[in-house]
Amino acid sequence: MATKLPEAPRVGMVSLGCPKNLVDSERILTKLRSDGYAMSPDYAGADVVLVNTCGFLDSAKEESLEAIGEAMAENGRVIVTGCMGQEAATIRARFPNILAVTGAHQYEQVVDAVRQHSPMPPSPFVNLVPDAGLKLTPRHYSYLKISEGCNHRCAFCIIPSIRGDLVSRRPDAILREAEKLVEGGTKELLVISQDTSAYGVDIRKEPRMWKGEPVIPHMTDLARELGKIAPWVRLHYVYPYPHVDQVIPLMAEGLVLPYLDIPFQHASPKVLRAMRRPANEAKVLERLKTWRAICPDIAIRSSFVVGFPGETEKDFQYLLDWLDEAQLDRVGAFRFEPVQGAVANFLPDPVPEEVKEERYARVMEKTAAISAAKLQAKIGRTLDVIIDLVVGEGASGRSTADAPEIDGEVHLRDAGHLAQGDIIRVHIEDADEHDLFGVPLSTTLQ
Repeated sequence: MATKLPEAPRVGMVSLGCPKNLVDSERILTKLRSDGYAMSPDYAGADVVLVNTCGFLDSAKEESLEAIGEAMAENGRVIVTGCMGQEAATIRARFPNILAVTGAHQYEQVVDAVRQHSPMPPSPFVNLVPDAGLKLTPRHYSYLKISEGCNHRCAFCIIPSIRGDLVSRRPDAILREAEKLVEGGTKELLVISQDTSAYGVDIRKEPRMWKGEPVIPHMTDLARELGKIAPWVRLHYVYPYPHVDQVIPLMAEGLVLPYLDIPFQHASPKVLRAMRRPANEAKVLERLKTWRAICPDIAIRSSFVVGFPGETEKDFQYLLDWLDEAQLDRVGAFRFEPVQGAVANFLPDPVPEEVKEERYARVMEKTAAISAAKLQAKIGRTLDVIIDLVVGEGASGRSTADAPEIDGEVHLRDAGHLAQGDIIRVHIEDADEHDLFGVPLSTTLQ
């Protein structure tokens, strides 16, 4: 007689905020799936909905509250986790029927809440989970979180109060996860943390054995080992500490992608001091020249805050002039926004909203012009591209200079024979301010 398995409860997930939150969501779903829970792609089919919130800016908090409200309206059985979880009273005041609220990276508490409010029916069988775990990104790229928390105390940021001080993962654990991800189909590892350059400072005297050799918990050593595992390794959130110079030769050798995501935030020494950030913008310009001499194809992306309290027109012009000289490849900008609990809220001389808007427009115009010129210079070249999407005879992907979701794309014609995750050679035929256009060559690299 056939045994009928009991139907497993279904869990829905809404994941907001940064890639670090996305990794948290993947870990939660992987644990729940290994417990036997099924996943639901919509509210209607879910027995419980998890909302992983962002609490970095007030606007992000409002977006999180709107997402919670939508989940409550569409389903009604909601568990909240993530950065905004520390404001449980605020969440419960607006949504008193929330099932549970937990904080950032509190994986076990989230799983326990699901078990409590939507328990698994008794079953002697175990559902299988892929070795790489469940993913919320396409199969061919994965975010790899190497640490939690941050030791910085930037005036505009409350991340340390949400996620705590830096806690680095063991290098062997990171490499083991990377290996499983690649075995599961990952071609590109996107290394993330709150401060990737600081990786290992808390466990620097604790090398771990990997493949019979000790690996020191240090960004350079970790990047070198990751480069032996995955075809593409991309480094995000890299503060420009002196030891970052040691990573550039790895890029020149092809072990790590020639790409650095560095959160400069500003260039004016006065504003940087007010932000409690290192004020060494001149030295950074010299290092950029050195990096480009060692690895000419290196792409530098960054983000900047305009309208920080006390920022004068002179400070802002300093930033524009610095950008002219730095010639960064990819730039994002944000208008300063007060965040509850941030020191910057109490600084004098707030910048009027209309001035913030005007400066934001000017910095985006400046960086778009730089990007357009840099991309025009790539016309006629042959670049490596990873394929993200194939539709009909067209496809889109990214060059080594482009991270998913935040940078540009490479749009291809005559590409219907390609598959998602292919790494190919592409001849560049045209460009605009942000994207490249080309045709695939016959060579498939990976």
